[in-house]
Amino acid sequence: MTGRPGRTGRATRTGSQASAGELLELVRTGRATTRGALQRVTGLSRATVGQRLDRLFRAGWLREGAGGPVDSPLGGRPSITLEFDDAHAVVLVADLDTRHARAAVLTLTGEILAEHSGTLVIEDGPDAVLGELGRWFAELLEKAGHPAGEVCGVGLAVPGPVDSETGRVVQPPIMPGWDGYDIRGRLARALTEHTGAPPVPVLVDNDANLMAYGEQRTGHPDCSAFMLVKVSTGIGAGVVVDGSVYRGIDGGAGDIGHIRVGAEALCRCGSYGCLAAVASGGAVARRLAEAGLPAASGSDVRDLLAAGHPEAAALAREAGRQVGDVLATVVTLLNPGVLMIAGDLAGTPFLTGLRELLYQRALPRSTARLDVVTSRLGERAGLVGAGAMVVEYLYAPERVEERLLALGV
Repeated sequence: MTGRPGRTGRATRTGSQASAGELLELVRTGRATTRGALQRVTGLSRATVGQRLDRLFRAGWLREGAGGPVDSPLGGRPSITLEFDDAHAVVLVADLDTRHARAAVLTLTGEILAEHSGTLVIEDGPDAVLGELGRWFAELLEKAGHPAGEVCGVGLAVPGPVDSETGRVVQPPIMPGWDGYDIRGRLARALTEHTGAPPVPVLVDNDANLMAYGEQRTGHPDCSAFMLVKVSTGIGAGVVVDGSVYRGIDGGAGDIGHIRVGAEALCRCGSYGCLAAVASGGAVARRLAEAGLPAASGSDVRDLLAAGHPEAAALAREAGRQVGDVLATVVTLLNPGVLMIAGDLAGTPFLTGLRELLYQRALPRSTARLDVVTSRLGERAGLVGAGAMVVEYLYAPERVEERLLALGV
């Protein structure tokens, strides 16, 4: 079973049409957390609310919490609050980079129960990489103490553009052998092979998109226009507008690493002059290697920056200036409230250079209310975003109805 990412910020219908799934949505989002509040918001009768909540309780998706405020102005006993029961299932997530990966078991509210990171080379191809992820997931479930039958879905972040309809990467510059590959099907099979679990939905999205989604939801939920730029081996951006990831017509939005900047450097996409060819972690690593320093990837640059290496800092600052020059146009176009810089180069030298050019070139009105910040979640941002994507998909009102019927409740 596969699926595509859903949307947040959905409107809930009122009146007799409001479904059990829409009641669950109201409880999950905190908009209505008592029976009385659900009646008022939806216009449903007490009996109808009770019947639809009973289905959710029988599925194990709701639980009763502590007493809430008194619903009636005439006083009386406190109302029993309703809570989304995040203990009834778990989500498996993974975030792939070019030579490294991170995987975890999450609760339905995003708490990490078990985590593993290690070498996983994307150039080894999808069959090998996804097969190994299946093994990681089996070990993580054992470590977390959860049987495979409790897994309700899998979320995967990949460093390339993804068609959200199919879950397949489309002409990824730094993922040779992955173009058009059935990632969702292979990962679902790998999970079953290593755990015996029945097939579950597998969702795939670009890593910068999921990092942006995770960071916006956890640290900037009130920001209606949020942008994250990941600068690692490549350069990509994720944009969250009104609570939903903006992906473009076929998943290509945010691919700023392939904006032409006039340089002569050959990019891995086959073109000359791309931003990623001159300002990514991979580009900085190549220049450091030419100078005789041990650097083969963005993570090596990060290690040199952490050690205070002056040449790495100088090159990172110059890369920041080049990215800032491009972002001046992007910020003027999108007018975000938060611009977050993440990835291997997201340190002081890079940010210093970025701010220099961004504020120099962008329209003052576009930066007057702009916060330029660094990642709060760090290397876990993609995992958190992937988990949120899966939960939003599985517990969308229309899908709740399908799943309740499948459960026979």
